[in-house]
Amino acid sequence: MARDNRENIEANQSELEDSVVAIKRVTKVVKGGKNMRFSAVVVVGDKNGHVGVGTGKAIEVPEAIKKAKRDAEKHLIEVPLDENKSIPHDFIGKFGSAAVLLKRSKEGTGIIAGGPARAVCELAGLKNIRTKALGSHNKQNVVLATLEGLKALKTPEQVAALRGKAVNEL
Repeated sequence: MARDNRENIEANQSELEDSVVAIKRVTKVVKGGKNMRFSAVVVVGDKNGHVGVGTGKAIEVPEAIKKAKRDAEKHLIEVPLDENKSIPHDFIGKFGSAAVLLKRSKEGTGIIAGGPARAVCELAGLKNIRTKALGSHNKQNVVLATLEGLKALKTPEQVAALRGKAVNEL
């Protein structure tokens, strides 16, 4: 099953949209002076339940973005969506000192999220969700915390299978 899923994702890579979340200028002090490079964080997704995040670093900005996009395509995950394009249950995703509260919402709410978390939610295909960045507000860590939260979500069918019960017994 995992292999079929991977093939579907690879077939959809031509349809992926991307969003540049952050570009930073980073320097490394060496004996001869300072080496300047650019670091980029990019989110890619098909707006239909698949999303990935990647980082890249290069001497020039376009090359850093290209590397980050390639990295994000390698790290795609599948996000479970419910009937009104929200998440199945509330969850707190954590990465480093950043945490992101993901709350399911009813139809018509829209995406209520800050910049970094909004990019992930939009490209994942979520239409109704509320998020709140807790702890650190570092853009890269907020994006990765949001992704960790979405990765840990379980559908009611998955929870029922883990407990050995039928969905209507939950």
